[in-house]
Amino acid sequence: MSLNCELDVLERRFINRYQGGFPLSGKPYHVVAATLGTTETTLISRIRKLLDSGVLSRFGPLYDAKRLGGDVVLAALRVPENDFDRVSQQVNAYSSVAHNYRRQHELNMWFVVSAETPEVISRTLEDIGRQTGLRVYGFPKLREFYLGLWFQVNGDDSVETVPIKLSPPSENPQIDAIDKKIIAATQEGFPLTPAPWDMLAKETGIPAERIPERLARMLRSGVIRRIGAIPNHYRLGLRSNAMTVWDIPDEHLQELGSRVGQLPFVSHCYERPRYPEIWPYNLFAMVHGHNRAEVAGMIDRISAELKGHCRSHDALYSTEILKKTGLRLQSERETTCLD
Repeated sequence: MSLNCELDVLERRFINRYQGGFPLSGKPYHVVAATLGTTETTLISRIRKLLDSGVLSRFGPLYDAKRLGGDVVLAALRVPENDFDRVSQQVNAYSSVAHNYRRQHELNMWFVVSAETPEVISRTLEDIGRQTGLRVYGFPKLREFYLGLWFQVNGDDSVETVPIKLSPPSENPQIDAIDKKIIAATQEGFPLTPAPWDMLAKETGIPAERIPERLARMLRSGVIRRIGAIPNHYRLGLRSNAMTVWDIPDEHLQELGSRVGQLPFVSHCYERPRYPEIWPYNLFAMVHGHNRAEVAGMIDRISAELKGHCRSHDALYSTEILKKTGLRLQSERETTCLD
């Protein structure tokens, strides 16, 4: 199935090549333009077009909150249908909530909270519980088996998912006040200008030549997972997704989680906590497809990979996007939602 928008050859090549690996040179857009056989001005205008049209959610660094000392936590609510709109508005009002989806399950609202420290996450979830009057189920990532998936746009406009292997960090993270200024200025994306470091220097007060040096160091230490285009999979035609969840005996989880994470269509695969009274599952694997039939085939492949070790499973399809923005690390003063 083809994508839900029209892309020309240059736009396809840019998306396919630069979901990571954006150069940290003095004139990065000039370097990228040269590799794609176009001009810097044309490239910048195309990136802006892709962002404005929603094909890209963001363009810039993808930060790892845990390597920064912060955290990102998945959470869920069991919301009565007659109260769904009110609760959705309350949850979405938190700037620390980046993603919020309606999913088909008794736990029908799933959202992601990011903050500078785990303590702020806990207080935010407690505050959401007070505001909504509902119990908040937190699902922190206990173990990561896989995270990384690129989208390949083919010449006929068909779209495939392509697994990637990220290099392990070569340094320990050492974040200081300078890095924090750069993170705050770039977590929503890079400036679209021939001299992005100069613009960031004006915003942060940091010398322009030091900014790419600091970004490179954060990339080496794993604080930045990758730098490049972040496609919107819905706009690329992958309109069906399911959070597949599996109840795996703990003694088999490391082996089986790693195997599921290696399947080419799994975008991320984690261990998360159980809640025995409502949630027996400890293995989460996210999959994206063009339609439910395709996603169902992926679920069958995961089931086959588990080879009888799965005691139960479910697939929570996304039925409505309630909020979707780039993840931002929020300070304590930003996470409290006021009436």
